[in-house]
Amino acid sequence: MVRTRTVYLVEQQPERRQHFETVLTFIGESVKVVEPSQLLDLSPTEALCIIAGTGVDNLRDLASNVPHLPFICAASEHQSALEKANVLGPLDDSFDYSSLSNLLHYCQAYHQQMPGRKIKKEHPKRSHLEQTLVGQGRAMKHVRQLIEQVAGSDANVLILGESGTGKEVVARGVHDLSQRHKGPFVPVNCGAIPGDLLESELFGHEKGAFTGAIGARKGRFELAQGGTLFLDEIGDMPMPMQVKLLRVLQERTFERVGGTKSIAADVRVVAATHRELEQMIIDGNFREDLYYRLNVFPIEMPALRERQEDVPLLMQELTQRFKKEQGVGVRFTDRALESLSYHRWPGNVRELTNLIERLTIMHPDSLVDVSDLPPKYQHIDHSSPTPDYPEEVLEREALNAIFSDSEDDEDIEESTSASLDSELPDDGVNLKDMLSEIETGMIAQALEKSDWVVAKAAELLSMRRTTLVEKMKKYGIQKDD
Repeated sequence: MVRTRTVYLVEQQPERRQHFETVLTFIGESVKVVEPSQLLDLSPTEALCIIAGTGVDNLRDLASNVPHLPFICAASEHQSALEKANVLGPLDDSFDYSSLSNLLHYCQAYHQQMPGRKIKKEHPKRSHLEQTLVGQGRAMKHVRQLIEQVAGSDANVLILGESGTGKEVVARGVHDLSQRHKGPFVPVNCGAIPGDLLESELFGHEKGAFTGAIGARKGRFELAQGGTLFLDEIGDMPMPMQVKLLRVLQERTFERVGGTKSIAADVRVVAATHRELEQMIIDGNFREDLYYRLNVFPIEMPALRERQEDVPLLMQELTQRFKKEQGVGVRFTDRALESLSYHRWPGNVRELTNLIERLTIMHPDSLVDVSDLPPKYQHIDHSSPTPDYPEEVLEREALNAIFSDSEDDEDIEESTSASLDSELPDDGVNLKDMLSEIETGMIAQALEKSDWVVAKAAELLSMRRTTLVEKMKKYGIQKDD
């Protein structure tokens, strides 16, 4: 519960004092008339403000002694006190509701935004909310603020936003921060359940209520008692069910299908949709009265393309999550991050999650560059790296290719075997020249066999096409015209 602060009034003239009390009481403020000597003992938790009228000596010095309290100057003799930051006003004798309420609102802001203001004790679930609703941009901070504001009440919440933005995460956040957090969180996708089964799914049924009802069954409303019922894709709910849901929200009771006993609905309802419900109302596809029952406290989830600055944070959180769950992760180069920053994310956070999971499978514990991203995520120029290897490495690969078994090329296998069976002459050989000669012969045979299609020849030699091209340049091998 929030403690209501009192407006303390110092006013010696009876008529003015009565006028202040009448107006303040009318607008719902708690007002108390005090003597100036009592003001020094007030704390910010007690006083919303002090209205200083006639009978206050040296308001300027008084305001200096209690800088944590705002004053409203309501007497002409206090004009010099307006130099102090915590003295507002002035209010003349003909003040009205509008001028007074504006000053009271300023006093409220004075308390809320005061430097060093004590922060209320953090809810144990609040840090988890920041981990699940990742983002440091203004949009996500606003969403988290709305969740914290509405969680303490039992008001119905309507979460709006495109598919994949994380509407269920918001619903769980509302539940976790609420007084119902120890109760169940029961989600229902209204678009995934056939209309003729949705009533039984929500309200349950009695034995024999319809064909196949061989026993009594609790519905989602009963399962969610004392907790939160999340109605996802509420825009897909058939019109007949909308009428029955409206009745439950109004009466806070329901009956099982085939039953007559009323059951109290001790449930907090949170609904979500990606549809434009207001347009559906115009088109006659959604009940206006149900819309206003659900839309007590709307929370709109922004699309990921509207908060691109949060993409790196989301990627970090998702990679850490997969690392924890699956034991493998993935990292990204700056250019890969730059490329992803240009993507429009039509699938929102769900699309980003799927991408991270895919890259974790394809490049486990590796560094991902632009060329490693799926084509539709490559939004900047890039080229695959082609390292230059020392000649020794290339020759070793060529030898491995020459002397490896090949089921597709019997001529190469026989030639290789013949070379291996050769005896070393007494006067020795120049092994490097001999290997070059063998390599050249094998390359020429492979090219002839593949009609000089370099890619096919490289397959016959079990080497990369780029390596074969380098070998052809090295040995001057080219097709005769």
